[in-house]
Amino acid sequence: MPEAFPQRVARLTAEAALFAGVAPDAVRLVRSPYRICPLGAHVDHQLGRVTGMALDRSLLLAFVPTPDGRVRLRSRDLGGEACFTVAEAAQVPREGWGRYAAGAVLALASAGLPIRRGIAGVLEGSLPIGGLSSSAAVSIAYLLALETANELKVTPADNIALEQYVENVHIGLNNGILDQSVILLSARNRLLYLDCRDAAWELIDPPADMPEFGIVVAYSGLSESLVGTGYNQRVAECRAAAEELLLRSGLAVPERPVLRDVPVEAFEAHAGELAPLLAKRARHFFGEDGRVIAGREAWASGDLAGFGRLINESGRSSIENYECGSAELITLYEALRETPGVYGARFSGAGFRGSCIGLCEPGAEARIREAVDRAFPRKHPHVADRYAVHFCRSDNAAEVP
Repeated sequence: MPEAFPQRVARLTAEAALFAGVAPDAVRLVRSPYRICPLGAHVDHQLGRVTGMALDRSLLLAFVPTPDGRVRLRSRDLGGEACFTVAEAAQVPREGWGRYAAGAVLALASAGLPIRRGIAGVLEGSLPIGGLSSSAAVSIAYLLALETANELKVTPADNIALEQYVENVHIGLNNGILDQSVILLSARNRLLYLDCRDAAWELIDPPADMPEFGIVVAYSGLSESLVGTGYNQRVAECRAAAEELLLRSGLAVPERPVLRDVPVEAFEAHAGELAPLLAKRARHFFGEDGRVIAGREAWASGDLAGFGRLINESGRSSIENYECGSAELITLYEALRETPGVYGARFSGAGFRGSCIGLCEPGAEARIREAVDRAFPRKHPHVADRYAVHFCRSDNAAEVP
């Protein structure tokens, strides 16, 4: 059983007070949740439409402002400490976990926001790193803490752009706005619908008669920074497919074309002329776009079974058309998909490492855990001591209570 949230807060607050040399009542707290994307896999970097929910599992950063501008951080998950001044942020090595805190400082400075105070704090996550946007969650935690320490008023929309600066410019990951938007905009038991082209978003209420649902997170035991996977290569392939489709359709090609620039009629007319690999990437994008639109309608009408079938289809397209996923993730996907009580499942995040997620019926937890335990360690003994199955609920956006 996970540690109860109040006890976790009290423990981390006491540790941060000792670390910073202050009384516990001087410690502030950031709660930055992990997130899932039920539908809209691998399309945000192509300015597609996506859905999302924040989880009731989160990163917590207990911190106090430092008047001398020093940033001192301890990670309970990754070990060690990061220490630098806000003036030294650009010199922080890019290899360590402290680069995300440095990136938050640089993002705020790039926006012309005055950063004079630093923070001293302790960070802890409640789930394994991989597939739940822990990098976005930690970046947002640092941003909110630094903004609080410097008494800055920053809107969620501005923080979405600031977090994207951290990952795109500072870290070098060519992702879109899905992760940070879900973390900053979600509300418990509501589905976030986001158009990544114009950043328009909507929280969709379930109807009163929709069945209750839970969220299963099956961790593969494999974690890796997305910069070291095929993530950026997939982004480049999608852009190449977009450019080719636009050229073949006689349409203008923007400087940085994405598949959302391509009318669906142009895709249907010229998909067969693409190289097979590029055709697969485009097929995934346009199929997923249709699944998001259908999923929005299914959620609004309370059709969890239909919503789950679309999630399963998204998972299959991720394997066949987007061609991501390790053998470990595919085993988890198949085990969840075939278990009664799971509405639908797919890879979470970029789908190269990390976790598989699903929506499930309350009360099906023991059956789901048994199915994963029966299938996974036998096929993947090298991670049999690291995989795990967690059950979560949806929750609200990141906050400094």
